[in-house]
Amino acid sequence: MKKYITPIICFLIILVCFIGFLIESSRKEEKLQKLTVAEVTHSVFYAPAYAAISNGYFKEEGLDIELILTPGADKVMAAVLSGDADIGLSGSEATIYIYNSGEKDYIKTFAQLTRKDGSFIISRKNIENFTLDDLKGKYVIGGRTAGMPLMMLQYSLRHHNIDPDKDLTIDTSIEFASMSSAFIGGTGDFVNLFEPLATQVVNQGYGYKVASLGDFGGIVPYTAYNARSSFIENNKDVIKKFTSAIQKGLDFTNNNSSETVAQAILDFFPDTSLKDLTQAVESYKKNETWPTTTTFTKESFDHLQDIIVEANIIKEEEKVDYKDLVYVP
Repeated sequence: MKKYITPIICFLIILVCFIGFLIESSRKEEKLQKLTVAEVTHSVFYAPAYAAISNGYFKEEGLDIELILTPGADKVMAAVLSGDADIGLSGSEATIYIYNSGEKDYIKTFAQLTRKDGSFIISRKNIENFTLDDLKGKYVIGGRTAGMPLMMLQYSLRHHNIDPDKDLTIDTSIEFASMSSAFIGGTGDFVNLFEPLATQVVNQGYGYKVASLGDFGGIVPYTAYNARSSFIENNKDVIKKFTSAIQKGLDFTNNNSSETVAQAILDFFPDTSLKDLTQAVESYKKNETWPTTTTFTKESFDHLQDIIVEANIIKEEEKVDYKDLVYVP
């Protein structure tokens, strides 16, 4: 009988420890603060954020993130203003529009995720040594009016002595989410697509990736996290923790191979192969799309506003001071 006592005791000790571990893990999960984050689109462009989730960086900061897709920066702003989302991820231009609308509890940006345009110019025909002059006389699916993809395209064209209103046709009627399917269906000579759609369209034989708009538009806080002024003021510690997790995601993405990053975010793109995802990540790494820090400069913010002014969306006198719309945790 004695020979059975020791194994039984050991088993009971292991069982008690295991149950204790489960209870403690459950308690830790319960202590996590839940945050709803509205993202403007779902793209490999935001790989550092997905890596921060999959690698547990948010949980390390005591945060539990729920992502909701709200296509379009205007919809992100609406979700944040209504309280449907605590934090938004969109182009920083949207915070300027809200501020100029007179909203009292206006929205501030507190952390950048990308620093360049993330769209790629896809051509229906293969063009070696492509230049923006190749767009003259062509039909381009460009994105929605007042959105960053379209404004960056227009800015790039103007600064290469091409009139976006006269020298080519830019279709702004097609919804962002439908741009790739419209192109595949036969609309347009060119389309601007984010990853992984750009790589998928190319690998499926529907077009050729001829350029990155990120090479033309310069450094801007292209996509950044934002929240209502009151939320930031009342949750400074949460904003600091959130920003810390994003910084870890940026570090991971910038300091690891494209395949390692692709593997980390693969679950966020179930319809994309690891090969396509790796190629998509490599496209962004090659263009140095992701910043090394979540803090962006006044110069990049002012450059963004210059682009918006050139697009005739706001007037020169409607520019907003960096300190009014940017919160640095």
